[in-house]
Amino acid sequence: MKELSLHILDIIQNSITAEADLIEIELFENIKENIYSISVKDNGKGMTPEMLSHVTDPYCTSRTTRKVGMGIPLLKQNAERAGGSLSIYSELGKGCFLKAIFQHNNIDRAMLGDIAGVIVLTAATNENIRFIYTHKTDVGEYVFDTKEIKEAMDGMSIKQLQVIKYLKDMIRENLTEIQYSN
Repeated sequence: MKELSLHILDIIQNSITAEADLIEIELFENIKENIYSISVKDNGKGMTPEMLSHVTDPYCTSRTTRKVGMGIPLLKQNAERAGGSLSIYSELGKGCFLKAIFQHNNIDRAMLGDIAGVIVLTAATNENIRFIYTHKTDVGEYVFDTKEIKEAMDGMSIKQLQVIKYLKDMIRENLTEIQYSN
């Protein structure tokens, strides 16, 4: 995958498949420490120890429609290529926590891409799931929480096109304000 936002989308889809109703996404950028990290935490079904031990193998998947699962193995490969690592923790019945770390200034670290689109469109198509997206940089922090958004919208659906456009623009403006790296 050419953009980190697409990796994030893949991990979010895994969380949705695991029946999570809370998905927390955090991006952390620290230029001084040369760290760029992505973490996704959910309260889904979790994985068995056996599944967890094979989850980075491309021939390991829980899907029945195909025999390969490339999302996590590709994320691991991209993190390692950019001087980083991937770690996954999970407990059956308690959810999953994934963290990918990259060297911030590594030439092989993929661009973030359209994270605003990924977050908003995923939230709009899964209104029953609470998404908390936090992005931290050396300049500041931005938090997008669908619970707060829904309260502020007073019953309006996130699915409405004008709301989707507004929320994507709002996220982009806030990320620009904290000087995120795309």
